[in-house]
Amino acid sequence: MTARRDSWLDRDAGPVVRPYFVTKGRTLPSDRTPIGLIDVVTATGAPAPDGFRPGPEHRQILSRCRRPVTVVDLASDLDLPPGVVRVLLSDLSEHGLLRILPARRGPVTDLRLLRNVLDGLHAL
Repeated sequence: MTARRDSWLDRDAGPVVRPYFVTKGRTLPSDRTPIGLIDVVTATGAPAPDGFRPGPEHRQILSRCRRPVTVVDLASDLDLPPGVVRVLLSDLSEHGLLRILPARRGPVTDLRLLRNVLDGLHAL
């Protein structure tokens, strides 16, 4: 039996590309700034600078980010791991094509919300 030549093609999904290939082997954002899962991302609308050629995944991200979207929603929409999306977002942000708005971090001190949660748990 001969080896199948189309082992890199999944008939339902199309070409199979490993995540580390998409990020060129990088596992962390280029500027080392942490990008949270609930940070909001939006395209700036600026043209790509000379010397930067966005790949297909970069272009998908820019297309999806015409309206604000969270990182986790973007990863889900693109069917890519969040780590890969974070690396690609940092590329785009570094070149001024995206704006990443960090989510508010810190403790939740809304006592009314906490009391409603506690009342809901007691009702169970």
